[in-house]
Amino acid sequence: MEDIVERLYEMTAFSNIVADPRFLIMYAIAFILLYLGIKKQYEPLLLVPIAFGVLLANFPGGDMGVIQADENGMVMVKGVMKNIWEMPLHEIAHELGLMNFIYYMLIKTGFLPPIIFMGVGALTDFGPMLRNLRLSIFGAAAQLGIFAVLLVAILMGFTPKEAASLGIIGGADGPTAIFTTIKLAPHLLGPIAIAAYSYMALVPVIIPLVVRIWCTKKELSINMKEQEKKYPSTTEIKNLRVLKILFPIAVTTIVALFVPSAVPLIGMLMFGNLVKEIGSNTSRLFDAASNSIMNAATIFLGISVGATMTTDAFLNWTTIGIVIGGFLAFALSISGGILFVKVVNLFTKKKINPLIGATGLSAVPMASRVANEIALKYDPKNHVLQYCMASNISGVIGSAVAAGVLISFLG
Repeated sequence: MEDIVERLYEMTAFSNIVADPRFLIMYAIAFILLYLGIKKQYEPLLLVPIAFGVLLANFPGGDMGVIQADENGMVMVKGVMKNIWEMPLHEIAHELGLMNFIYYMLIKTGFLPPIIFMGVGALTDFGPMLRNLRLSIFGAAAQLGIFAVLLVAILMGFTPKEAASLGIIGGADGPTAIFTTIKLAPHLLGPIAIAAYSYMALVPVIIPLVVRIWCTKKELSINMKEQEKKYPSTTEIKNLRVLKILFPIAVTTIVALFVPSAVPLIGMLMFGNLVKEIGSNTSRLFDAASNSIMNAATIFLGISVGATMTTDAFLNWTTIGIVIGGFLAFALSISGGILFVKVVNLFTKKKINPLIGATGLSAVPMASRVANEIALKYDPKNHVLQYCMASNISGVIGSAVAAGVLISFLG
């Protein structure tokens, strides 16, 4: 009888959890992320799949955790070291399980990030940026965190490729972070993807925190519409629809000529936007890119990225360094945009609300919504959403170009 009870106990996950209490930490992380996604509604479309992936990966015996290959692509399979890139997909599915099959087929190959960028492009309206082109420069200034943390990470002992993958978290764009890390430091993909998506989801917490540090009440009360009335723009767009169709074609061509390595992201982003702007003739393509394809890609990416957060992969000093460095990159990017607005305001009569600089991230449109809510607290009539979107949308392009530059120099 005792033997039967002992076997039943060993059959459950409890024996493994008792032997390795670190599983309890991972469950706590998963539940916190689920709470933030469901109750607080912090990017639930991303955070809920990621959190559930974390949960699935840490049930002992479930074989749902992603096994990370090392720098040389080697992975342990039933006691034997194998090169993951020499294993056919059916063998990965059979030997390593369903989640590894999804991960190595869709994520590690770099397939899903450009697909998601296509969906983002289809959901993006470049109109606010085109109407306020002078504000788009703050999308470039907000990339400060990427390069600042890159230098700090190298000084801390990370290799240049690892440091670049860590720094790209400052772009606040999950697909860009994944794409860059796949190219430069694939062995760090799990913790970097988790950090990038977690901080994207925490935009409603991080932006107000950084804004409180740098901005005064007077600056946050700058009313952009009043500034427009005092100092009206001298440029007028006569045919916005034609411009919105030409814009993605022009941007793709220019980026392809100067930063070819950014084409997979920028090209797909602009293609998605182009089929949206053409109208009824490509409406079916737009509908697929923005709905079914985008939704399926988000599910697979979120749940498989979450499954990389196993106890061995996450609970170590390297991952802790990535989480801390990622937060620093994120905060510095927001600070860079704010400080650049302050510098510009010193030399111009037409003042700009620093919140526009704070939204130079790629986290669109959440960053703009958060900034608008902050502005309304200081002045209920001060709607800055459309101005923030100009900076926010340019941040999407800026982070992708920054990723292309890093891949070109270090890849």
